[in-house]
Amino acid sequence: MRRLLTALVILLVVLVAGISALVLLVNPNDFRAYMVKKVEQNSGYQLMLSGDLRWHIWPQLSILSGHVTLTAPGAQAPLVSAENMRLDVKLLPLLSHHLFVKQVMLKNSVIRLTPESEEQHPVDAPIAPVEPFVKSVDTPWKLGIDHLRIVDSLLIWQRANNTQINVRDINLTLQQNDQRQVQMALSSRINRDQRDLTLTMAADIDLQHYPRQINAKLTRFNYQLAGADILNGGIKGEGYAQCSYQQTPPHIVFNPVSISANDNQFTGDVTATMAEVPTLVMNLSSANLNLDALSGWQSRTSFKTQVTASAPVIASQIDDQQQDMAELRNFNAQLIMQVDKLTYRGMNITQLAVQADNQRGLLRLHKLSGQLADGHFSFPGSLDVRGDKTIIALQPLLQHVEMGTLLKAFDMPQVMSGKFSMQGELIGDRLTLPASIHSWRGSAQLAMQEGKLHGLNVQQLVQQVVARSDSSVRGQDNYPHYTAVAQLAANASLNQGRVNISEMNAQSPLLSMDGSGTVNMVGKQCDMAINLRVTRGWQGRSDLIEQLQKTSIPLRVYGPWAHLNYQLQVEQILHKTLENRAKKALCNWIEKNKNSREGQDLKKLLDKL
Repeated sequence: MRRLLTALVILLVVLVAGISALVLLVNPNDFRAYMVKKVEQNSGYQLMLSGDLRWHIWPQLSILSGHVTLTAPGAQAPLVSAENMRLDVKLLPLLSHHLFVKQVMLKNSVIRLTPESEEQHPVDAPIAPVEPFVKSVDTPWKLGIDHLRIVDSLLIWQRANNTQINVRDINLTLQQNDQRQVQMALSSRINRDQRDLTLTMAADIDLQHYPRQINAKLTRFNYQLAGADILNGGIKGEGYAQCSYQQTPPHIVFNPVSISANDNQFTGDVTATMAEVPTLVMNLSSANLNLDALSGWQSRTSFKTQVTASAPVIASQIDDQQQDMAELRNFNAQLIMQVDKLTYRGMNITQLAVQADNQRGLLRLHKLSGQLADGHFSFPGSLDVRGDKTIIALQPLLQHVEMGTLLKAFDMPQVMSGKFSMQGELIGDRLTLPASIHSWRGSAQLAMQEGKLHGLNVQQLVQQVVARSDSSVRGQDNYPHYTAVAQLAANASLNQGRVNISEMNAQSPLLSMDGSGTVNMVGKQCDMAINLRVTRGWQGRSDLIEQLQKTSIPLRVYGPWAHLNYQLQVEQILHKTLENRAKKALCNWIEKNKNSREGQDLKKLLDKL
């Protein structure tokens, strides 16, 4: 045992002595020009090492450097800059003055993917060959580092003149083997507009055909989004994907791809083509998508007796949305999406189908359809941001959709229910609910079947007023707390929150009505002028009932939605009815006594009246 310990100590002393001698004999600065030359030969980039290189022995034989920059040819700013760099090297190759790097570690580095850090070609540079990628296709694999680590670093990403995105706290690890298989692990954080996105991911990368092709399998992807306008607890999820990058033409394919957001799951495939105008093609599907769970939406249906002024629209919010939509000018895209069940503002939508494409700012929504509240809806349209002013055009189509479901979804009072249908054309400039109420305009044809006007029974209202004016007739003993309408049709026009309704006509077994009016969406008020006839439910004098069934009675409904007022002109109708009855009785008497002097005198008097 003593001999073994003695041998180990001798071996350790020899090893320490050998390393110490090596450190004294080999100057790490001798490798400076070699590393700079190799980087420029393999990539064309300029590597700059500031300060002297020095050895670091424990726990790993390493070369330490000061400030490091890596700059593309002609670039105004470095692609990578770091406060220090550590190169973990193998010991034995150093005996023959060969540098074999096992690991490169950059700490507190800044990676710039901006127009200033891109490679710039001189104006008088020679013209590239017709097939610029042919030469690079057969270039041998240049990644000669076993292990790369980037710790606590920052990525600055910017395309053209767009807003910069800063990816912070980057911790990246790349480890390769002899078969050109690379294992990658990444964690980082993105902070923008008071929102924080943290993510971690791991992937297996195949570089056997680099640079012509890169294949990767995303084995782990986790993220969490929290901050302003995000529901409590944030949005988090995970995903996986199979990725393939091809150099000629340059594009990347994710197929299959799967990602979750809280309890929602998306699957499908995504293809991105990197060209002067990038193209994105997405084909996605989901069995269950709950947008309310992602947005934190809750119904706020409550209506006060007083009309309150609408909240002002903040100019910066409008500018942000206009800027976001202006991003559509920078790329082309296609989207096909199927959702079996969608929850939006409390509405359960099934068989949702979306088909859209964007051509540099002209977004065409070819298909947006589904089943909603026992009916069907379709919202084709377009969004044009190519000019100075955004133009949004929609052609909504609803067929037999339950009206109460729509009113509840958009925080309106449950004053009506029934199978609602609509076909129209609408134009606006922003995709928000307040904007659709305040600034959109258009026209539509409206229809409803099996409708009910809750909180007001028009038949009861008319019959009770008539009974108070003339005791010879009365209405029913019991009334439901609504007005039933079997069929209703009308035309409507929308202009900055004001809906004008015209050519309204409604029929039911008990009454019929026609009229027109306005609905103030901003102030949540209405003013409707209706002519109605109650055709059933009368009791009493048959001749008066017959006259009332043929007579249209003017009704005005006005005021706040929560507390509607009415004005019914029954007395004038009854007065005219009594006047007609009296004239008819006198005419009958005159006809019977037309040869008498009294009959002739009365006829002359009626003619004067």
